[in-house]
Amino acid sequence: MDSVAEVFKALSSPIRVRLLWMLGVGETCVCDLADELEVTQPTVSFHLKVLTAAGLVCGERRGTWVWYSLIPGRFDQVIGLLSFARDGETSA
Repeated sequence: MDSVAEVFKALSSPIRVRLLWMLGVGETCVCDLADELEVTQPTVSFHLKVLTAAGLVCGERRGTWVWYSLIPGRFDQVIGLLSFARDGETSA
């Protein structure tokens, strides 16, 4: 259950939700994400660390930059969690 809470905690930040949306178009360099969000690179790195810890994204270092992408199939699992929560609520 801790991992479920970690996923929802990660999704509670508007910046992190926007990062996920941006990564939905494909693999992206952290430098491009910072420019698009108009925040500092350390701020983006912090939020990406939270998303990585929650198992939503992964990163690959290439030279001095890290390229991030969504973990395939992970959002299907998150949608399943939402469906389970909704079904459990209606049957209670």
